[in-house]
Amino acid sequence: MSPETDQCVPLLPEKKSPARPASISGAVFNVSTSIIGAGIMSIPATLKVLGAVPAFVLIVAIAWLADVSVEFLMRFTHSGEATTYAGVMKESFGKVGSVAVQVCVMITNLGCQIIYLIIIGDVLSGSQPDGSVHLGILQEWFGVCWWNSREFALLFILAFVMLPLVLLRRVESLRFSSAVSVLLAVVFVAISSVLAISALLEGKAKSPRLLPHLENPSSFFNLFTAIPVIVTAFTFHFNVHPISSELAKPSYMITAVRISLVLCASIYFAIGIFGYLLFGDSIMADILVNFDRNSDSAIGSLLNDMVRLSYALHLVLVFPLLNFSLRANIDEFLFPKKPILASDTPRFLWLTLALLVISYLAAIAFPNIWYFFQFLGSTSAVCLAFIFPGAIVLRDVHGISTGKDRILAGAMVGMAAITSTIAISTNIYSLSRS
Repeated sequence: MSPETDQCVPLLPEKKSPARPASISGAVFNVSTSIIGAGIMSIPATLKVLGAVPAFVLIVAIAWLADVSVEFLMRFTHSGEATTYAGVMKESFGKVGSVAVQVCVMITNLGCQIIYLIIIGDVLSGSQPDGSVHLGILQEWFGVCWWNSREFALLFILAFVMLPLVLLRRVESLRFSSAVSVLLAVVFVAISSVLAISALLEGKAKSPRLLPHLENPSSFFNLFTAIPVIVTAFTFHFNVHPISSELAKPSYMITAVRISLVLCASIYFAIGIFGYLLFGDSIMADILVNFDRNSDSAIGSLLNDMVRLSYALHLVLVFPLLNFSLRANIDEFLFPKKPILASDTPRFLWLTLALLVISYLAAIAFPNIWYFFQFLGSTSAVCLAFIFPGAIVLRDVHGISTGKDRILAGAMVGMAAITSTIAISTNIYSLSRS
């Protein structure tokens, strides 16, 4: 709890910021890592739904709105006494506001953990979407066996790789893991571009669809299901305050965010185009699944395996970081008056194990990341990214909002609410017919 504002601060570092401020480049790496997670895997599938031109426009629009919402958050943070996202919401809407942020962070981070496990399962053990078989790396190397099934492979990774990492009480390697994360994303795009250009030169590339293909009215509403996927891919607002607290000036955070958004938007659109050139309408919700059968040559197969393994390793290393903030939020929400979690071993252990079990069971039960992206983007992610920042501006407890701010905030909240409602309704309708 913060003694100045009497609010929960689970995402705020326990120690004070070091005397030497963090660099803008370090902030760019951290913000970029917060943005580029599993979202990059489903971006090509949005091009299949929307077409290249609308997808490009939507990526740019959501990146711009994300920049606007962060600027709103930073301005209201430095106009009050709060130092966290939950604190800013508490100043505007009381305890209900801070709890709403905490719940959304918990839903978003838990959903992302499940998505990470699904992708790792796809890479190691493959998947069978719509009856088509896509083998995982273990099955390609050793054949289909009981021990390389999705259930067993994920259980092994959780027990012997992730569990030792999530049991660490302190996470101090964020900067290095962030740099590796961005590097792996760039490598992923680079290898995909090489494969796509090679396919283009050989005349095997698929022609990208520029506009959506609308067969009936339901096809039009299906377009809205792609919006939450991109919203989720640009949701990083829960890490804005921890990163900005280490910088010397608030303006540095705005600069870091804008650089990161340009970088990530470029990566997203590049992998979308290259992925579509490679696989066309056969793109899966997790594009890594498509890399199991893209090339008949030894070099091509090696590149495919490198792409899948490197990004799966990245997700394995990022998973404990998400778990760390998720665990802290849940503990602060459930046990606000108890000692810090790291000092209570029994509570630390059972909460850690409970989160791993829940993530594992969900990843086995729902092995399709598209549905999770749609759910997160239609609910918690859209609240964190657009609805809450817009509501803070409209509430304007500090009296600093301009007329332009209110118009922009109102439009942002309205569009987010309408598109999310349509996306949720369309998904419910589709599921009821299936």
